[in-house]
Amino acid sequence: MTTLRETIRVSRPAAEAFNYIADFTTTQEWDSTARRASKLTQGPIGVGTCFLVNCKLPVGAVDLEYTVIEHRPPERIVLRGQCSLFTVEDTITLAPDGAKTRIDYEAKFEFSPLLRRTMFAIGPGMRKMGRESLEGLRAALDDAQPAPKPAESSVSGLASMASVARFSRLGYRRASPGFAPLSADIRERHILLTGATSGLGLATARDLAARGAQLTLVIRDAERGKRLRDELIADTGNPHIRIEVADLGLLAETEDLAKRLRKRGEPIDILINNAGALFPEHALTSEGYERSVALLLLSPWILTLGIKPLLAGRSDSRVINVVSGGMYTQRLSTQQLGSTSDEGYSGPVAYAQAKRALMIVTQAWAREWADEGITVNAMHPGWADTPGVRDSLPRFHRLTRGILRTPEEGADTIIWQAVSPEAGEISGQLLLDRQPQPFYLSGKTVEDELERQRLVQFLEPFRPVIRKARKRAVK
Repeated sequence: MTTLRETIRVSRPAAEAFNYIADFTTTQEWDSTARRASKLTQGPIGVGTCFLVNCKLPVGAVDLEYTVIEHRPPERIVLRGQCSLFTVEDTITLAPDGAKTRIDYEAKFEFSPLLRRTMFAIGPGMRKMGRESLEGLRAALDDAQPAPKPAESSVSGLASMASVARFSRLGYRRASPGFAPLSADIRERHILLTGATSGLGLATARDLAARGAQLTLVIRDAERGKRLRDELIADTGNPHIRIEVADLGLLAETEDLAKRLRKRGEPIDILINNAGALFPEHALTSEGYERSVALLLLSPWILTLGIKPLLAGRSDSRVINVVSGGMYTQRLSTQQLGSTSDEGYSGPVAYAQAKRALMIVTQAWAREWADEGITVNAMHPGWADTPGVRDSLPRFHRLTRGILRTPEEGADTIIWQAVSPEAGEISGQLLLDRQPQPFYLSGKTVEDELERQRLVQFLEPFRPVIRKARKRAVK
């Protein structure tokens, strides 16, 4: 038997450190030997929970299946891993140590007869990897990452194939090795997420639910919402998931949703405006608005302003607007946004125009709310393989499906914006793969100040009226 022992001290409460470590899918963030990790069983993490971790070793790589055999939060967790070459028992013990938490790690390896004869050669390498892994855990839990720097210019001037290729799976995989771990504890954070039933929204909901966030998911269909809630609770063990039913393509329903949330009075830490669709055919809503403009621009405008009283005054409140790389092709046209004619209609253009307008709104809110503790940023997910892309852009999907990102890869920057402390230090930015991006790829798509003023005038009639509750007279 070979035993590895290491000790670190971190500036985090033991309970937070335990929750991060006990979810062994996080090993790929801090363990230098872990390349991929996934949870194999449903429900909350406890005795019997299984994980699959692909590990690199001095002699190659193996798939290790881990099972939790002891789970005593926030003091101790023991996991047993096995593969064809060895078995290992990892014991992780946590205890307060002054202002810090002491973490003792012990790994006991039992090797196959073949590997026992080579231990003199691979032993030093394993000990080195063990030390590096614990140093990685220390860095992850200390979570002292700098805020990303804004893009040097609002216009890139790099509308080349190389820059556009960053939107693909290759762009994500080139960027992701530089991603910092996400160890922040968000169990007390209330997050409002729209469009959670598929694609980016579903990937985001699953991840945030697994992290223990208090989620309110806005969904159009009540039955579908109930099924999603039941699935998320069964998968993650997180019971703090609420469904709000609203068709965000209808402005009256959006305003009613905001009123319900204000009446409930529960503070909101993070709003994620994700709901969206690309409509290939022109049509108006029952209220008389072009569908793209209603869903992608007017709805987030009404919802965000409608719940702003629940965001204001919170510590580190955030608004995250999901936009699209397609907006890079468009120069803002308020006249087009306000048109209800089907003449010359293009679904992708209508979609991109609405997203361009939402990006401009994002910048305006960031400036206006800077003194209220609310940061407002936008992100675009790159090219992701979602039901919306498959259904609305079938030709594009056929041509690019080999390089499209997974929904999880597309949603990564949404999750990073919601979880990481450093994301709360920036505002008014457009982000891709956790880094600020230029707002335009060509000077030809930059709108002038007059057009921005026209956008403000276009949106102003839709501003929700929020009446302060009257104080009851004291008898």
